[in-house]
Amino acid sequence: MRVLIVDDHTFVRAGLVRLLEGFDGVEVCADASQADEALDLSLIHRPDLILMDLSLPGRNGLEAMVAILAELPHTRVLMMSMHDDPMHVRAALERGAAGFIVKDAAPLELELALRTAADGGTFVSPRLSSRMMAPMLGLGKAGGVDALSPRQRQILGMIGSGLGNKEIGAELGISVKTVETHRARMMEALGCRRATELVLLAARHARPGE
Repeated sequence: MRVLIVDDHTFVRAGLVRLLEGFDGVEVCADASQADEALDLSLIHRPDLILMDLSLPGRNGLEAMVAILAELPHTRVLMMSMHDDPMHVRAALERGAAGFIVKDAAPLELELALRTAADGGTFVSPRLSSRMMAPMLGLGKAGGVDALSPRQRQILGMIGSGLGNKEIGAELGISVKTVETHRARMMEALGCRRATELVLLAARHARPGE
């Protein structure tokens, strides 16, 4: 397995090179510090897999991945990040990533992620997958809504009654921006990827006493 490492921190790249070359059958063919360099080296070395940091100077890792996959559609890209935001994971997978791993993962987890991605599978760090699945499993159930703050449950009920952001803001004495912020946080907590999903969920719970 020939791997290209992409990370803007020199020490991180050096550490990953040493770590990956200790894995059986893994060869680091090159390393890059930014998106354009990653694309150039990908076209030169045509690696089997690219280990790509999400945060890069200039174009971020997602943009770099999209550009690379447009040229090399059969190359597998495993994204990595210091942050465990489920929204980043979804965005990466939707754009073609073969997996997503947190940077503080154990070496064994990294090796498993590499081999899973190289074999055509999709790997997501257990810590990330559990955060993603929890709200999805609670979607449409009382447990999911009960995880919201009292103010968020109040706003959810008002959304379910058909009120818009301006009407909710006026009734609660808060700004429209604050209402929008609550909606965004509620969507993340409940696993809603679209505004319409939140409205449908709100309608289910717009009952007396909720």
